[in-house]
Amino acid sequence: MLTAVLLFLPLAAALLLLFVKGAAARALAFGASLLEFALAAYAAFAFKTHGSEAFNLNYNWIPSAGINFHIGLDGLSLLLVLLTTFLVPLILLSAFKRDYDNPSTFYALILFMQTGLLGVFTSLDAFLFYFFWEVALIPIYFLAGAWGGERRVAVTLKFFLYTVVGSLLMLAGFVYLYLQTGPAAGSLAQHSSELSAFYNLKLSSSEQSWLFWLIFAAFAVKMPIFPFHTWQPDTYTEAPAPATMLLSGIMLKMGIYGTMRWLLPVVPLGVSQWQKPVIILSVIGIIYGAIIAIRQRDVKRLIAYSSLSHVGLMAAGVFSLTQIGMQGAVIQMLAHGVNVVGMFLVADAIERRTGTRYIPDLGGLTRRTPLLSVCFLIMLLSTVALPLTGGFVGEFLLLEGVFQYNAWVGAVAGLTIIFSAVYLLRMFQRVMLGPDSSFSETITDLTGGELLIFVPLIALVFWIGLFPNTFLHISEPAVTNILGLVGR
Repeated sequence: MLTAVLLFLPLAAALLLLFVKGAAARALAFGASLLEFALAAYAAFAFKTHGSEAFNLNYNWIPSAGINFHIGLDGLSLLLVLLTTFLVPLILLSAFKRDYDNPSTFYALILFMQTGLLGVFTSLDAFLFYFFWEVALIPIYFLAGAWGGERRVAVTLKFFLYTVVGSLLMLAGFVYLYLQTGPAAGSLAQHSSELSAFYNLKLSSSEQSWLFWLIFAAFAVKMPIFPFHTWQPDTYTEAPAPATMLLSGIMLKMGIYGTMRWLLPVVPLGVSQWQKPVIILSVIGIIYGAIIAIRQRDVKRLIAYSSLSHVGLMAAGVFSLTQIGMQGAVIQMLAHGVNVVGMFLVADAIERRTGTRYIPDLGGLTRRTPLLSVCFLIMLLSTVALPLTGGFVGEFLLLEGVFQYNAWVGAVAGLTIIFSAVYLLRMFQRVMLGPDSSFSETITDLTGGELLIFVPLIALVFWIGLFPNTFLHISEPAVTNILGLVGR
């Protein structure tokens, strides 16, 4: 029951927002998001006591077709639910700093998207998973298309086409898998779309080989990994800041999560056939994203390519098929979500104060912005994987997993740390410490409300970095179970 409340509370609040105007809309959106986080935190405490069975809800949705409304939580999905519900209130708070046209609809779309994201992370039925996968796409399309930058229409259309094509390929793969299943126990339907039914299929190596790419296409686009990434930099740059944070902080985790939950255990023979090419593409993405980031002069675009580089390492860690690599991907999903939202918050704060994100036009900002400088530096150093920060734990585990797969590949993947230090520290030097710009004397520091957004992010950066076992112990049984299914 609690899982259903977690899933539908944001949807109910989004519908109410359509009838509320002005300051009341902000209060309702933020209040609903805080209540949602409180419920997720309670679920995390209850999970330790009652285990995953207490969060399982299975209802016959379309009995004649064997399709169920089946949702549940294990350690992997619980952490992503916590990440989503933690970040959404902060993203909403950051949105209050700007005046958006039709704010009720704007905030309603954010909460509607939260429902889609939570549905993806809790679905245990293939068609329900696909349904929420598409639900999460709809609001971000309107957020970027209606409130984005000058090139928003063309950029958003490109993003939409990429994701829809990938989603349809995944649906085709799911339909084929569904038709290979038999009836579930006690069901009159001839087939079942339950995740467990997909796990139990006995498919040939050739079937799994082409099914791998049908399903992986959707996840590769969503992460994204090279060469499925070309929509990402433009979309991150043109979308309004809250939409960019939703895309980078949470939505890309759908791809990593889907790979772990739906791809690896369902087509393990296909994974073994295509493991090496995917890891090579992931490592190419690491290097490519970093090199392109070095050449960027727009702050948001630089962060977008940085995200591409770091996601490549997460994908490589997952496909290493090692316990430490998979656990590294889990902890890095949390750390990356916090880091990238923090970095885009910094970019938004600078742009609101100066009217530009163009790095050569900035410089010498730290003189009058000590609080902004400290927050910027902490989020940056966690992204660079400084020890004692969340970014270090995730990248260390990921690199260890890739090294276990292949030492040479691990060595190349490790360049991400060196490259990220180059482009991020250089950006900080030019923007905050470089020669004085026209904004050096007029820029103002973070307000109390803005600092209120950064403090929880910074606290989680150090919590993950100092006490990673808080999260690793939660995800370990789920990761062990997935690897067991892959190796069956």
